[in-house]
Amino acid sequence: MAVIRDMIPPFELYQPAEIDDALRLMDQYGDQGWVLAGGLDTFDWFKDRIKRPQAVIDLAAVEEIRGIAAGADGGLEIGAMTSLTDVADHADVQGRYPLLAEAAGLVATPQIRNQGTLGGNIVQDTRCWYYRSGWPCYRAGGNICYAATARSMNREHCIVGASRCVAVNPSDTAPALVALDAEMVVASSSGERTFPAADFFIGPDIDIERMTVLEPGDLLTRIALPAPWEGARWYFEKIRDRKSWDFSLVSVASMLRVEGGAIADARIVVNSIAPFPVRMTAVETAIRGREPNEETGQLAGEIAIEGARALRHNDYKIALTRNLVKRSIRDAA
Repeated sequence: MAVIRDMIPPFELYQPAEIDDALRLMDQYGDQGWVLAGGLDTFDWFKDRIKRPQAVIDLAAVEEIRGIAAGADGGLEIGAMTSLTDVADHADVQGRYPLLAEAAGLVATPQIRNQGTLGGNIVQDTRCWYYRSGWPCYRAGGNICYAATARSMNREHCIVGASRCVAVNPSDTAPALVALDAEMVVASSSGERTFPAADFFIGPDIDIERMTVLEPGDLLTRIALPAPWEGARWYFEKIRDRKSWDFSLVSVASMLRVEGGAIADARIVVNSIAPFPVRMTAVETAIRGREPNEETGQLAGEIAIEGARALRHNDYKIALTRNLVKRSIRDAA
């Protein structure tokens, strides 16, 4: 286990003002470089001396990836370095994408939201304490998952989507962005690529050492939101041990398009139950054409937990998932 110290290991600090300069530095240092956004996840790693990069590339001065502006075809674009407070309080986000405003406004505490960025919240690493304490698990390049053994403490871990590693995705904004059909714009020295939010997050069956498609040299620069569904109903709920600071135990984000009293289309996404936000496609299919009522919610909840498998200490997540999915349909605003 790592020994916690009170001094961060030394590194070279770079503060580029342009994306191209940041990408050049990222290419130069490769896996010995570390990209710094708000720093809230970063400094935990550094203080515990688990991560010891040779160079830190601070994005605070790169203004072109900060702010909220009109996007293509009536959508909205949000720079990855935009603070969570700015996302939650922005009039266009509140008025047209209240699902995202609600999710961003429930991250941790006001002080953390002032410093933390949307991009940082999206790409942060898992909070599994074995991994973050320096244990040589699969995700850290070892050959065991300490959270999946017979005597493990795994109350916050997976009930679906595990593949050797049972750590979960910790982002509050990720399920909302998947439900909104957002796109992630990624820059590198070889050009710009765009990924649907649902494809941006990956599981350990694809790469056990990553939680997103980002590879060394890749930089998430902005999030593109399409024009919102007309008159959509939405719902977001985050269950956690404490009202502030804590990461979610289970969260749900939903968007329903209701026509003539029936659900014409839906997006239901649950997070903190898998290494990635889980889009409930089977639920979406089952509820189309039905009224958004108690009976439909009950059906959706039962479908949502099909195939779920509890670990030693997290069977409560199965009931939570069922009930949150039920409420996300029954109580959608």
